[in-house]
Amino acid sequence: MNFAPVVDVNNSPRNPGINTRSYGEDPALVGRLASAYVRGLQAGGLLATLKHFPGHGDTDVDSHLGLPIIRDPRETIDSVELPPFRAGIAAGADAVMTAHIEMPALDPTPNTPTTLSEPIVGGVLRKELGFGGLIYTDSMGMAGVTALYKPGEAAVRAVRAGNDIVLHSPDDAAAFAAIKAAVESREISAAQIDASVERILRAKAREGLHRTRSVNLEAIPTVLGSRAHQAVADEVSQRSITLIKDAHAQVPLKLPRDAHILYLSVLDYPSGWRIAAPSRRFIPELRQRWPSVTAIEVSERTTANELDLVRAMAPRFDAVVASVFVRATSGSGRMDLPAPLQQLMTSIARQTASNGHPFVSVLFGNPYTATFLQDVPAILLTYDFYDRAERSAVRALAGEAPVRGKLPITLPGVADVGFGLER
Repeated sequence: MNFAPVVDVNNSPRNPGINTRSYGEDPALVGRLASAYVRGLQAGGLLATLKHFPGHGDTDVDSHLGLPIIRDPRETIDSVELPPFRAGIAAGADAVMTAHIEMPALDPTPNTPTTLSEPIVGGVLRKELGFGGLIYTDSMGMAGVTALYKPGEAAVRAVRAGNDIVLHSPDDAAAFAAIKAAVESREISAAQIDASVERILRAKAREGLHRTRSVNLEAIPTVLGSRAHQAVADEVSQRSITLIKDAHAQVPLKLPRDAHILYLSVLDYPSGWRIAAPSRRFIPELRQRWPSVTAIEVSERTTANELDLVRAMAPRFDAVVASVFVRATSGSGRMDLPAPLQQLMTSIARQTASNGHPFVSVLFGNPYTATFLQDVPAILLTYDFYDRAERSAVRALAGEAPVRGKLPITLPGVADVGFGLER
């Protein structure tokens, strides 16, 4: 089972929970790419899940931390939020995950997350869209539900609304007891429970779990991560690189091999990177092309005096390259580059403008960070983290690969959807 693809249309630049998890802000593009992902997952023997129904893109509240309210009219929901779900269902998606958002145009009942709404789950999804597969709730431990209902009541409401599976209840025992009591009191019909159980068993049967219940771990390297797969991933990464600004035609960098480069690894905050390690690949790749690289990491923990030292150093170098790492991570409550680091970037932009030295920034993660760096003369977007994105960015920077990416979103005040300079 894979809880993907995300088919939310990210039409809010301040969306803290979706962001690069979305395919973009164009419903047709989102539907097309999500449908291809569904077909690919299911061809490989996985159950695909469309989420977060009926659309979590137009929010500025993270449902891990509160209950977002989307006040769009029904006409907007029909033309923007629902088309990717329709496309994914038509592609054969096995499951849909419901969202902890309030959508009055579909259910005007106050304090009712769509997860717990029968008019939305049983009505719009089951009846209007004709979806007959599995319906999961989003994690029931998120504040979009827990701030309103206790685990037992929330579980009963979720099942009564039409969900087949209650995911991640904060108290499984309480959820089970409450559902059982609701069936015994006929608040939930036994027929509804039977229908959900049958959908679950049929999904398991399609995967052959009645024949083989475990995975042969030793066989995984023969199926996943082959050289062919790596080549596809490399191409996807390289083709995604988008040049949204190049005021002085500095991309690719036209520097001699002995040029002295100041490399800045600019982090939103230094903790919580898990399997990522910002600049782990970028620095050695850059040094392969230009050996004289001085690398400095700055973050929210960097003192004002240390930032002043970086400003004083910058004019001594032949070029400055800054990799900016900003996450929009669900549950973190963060999605911006701290103001002192924005000011550092602006200062270096002014310095390099006066001395004519190249200054190129590569943005990893949240692409909307570009809207706060409008004085920076050259900006490349990767939409990603990890080693492969860093390697692709350096190849683009060095002129070893073409740059042809196009924006899947609008960057207010910077560039429109579909824009991208080519090199």
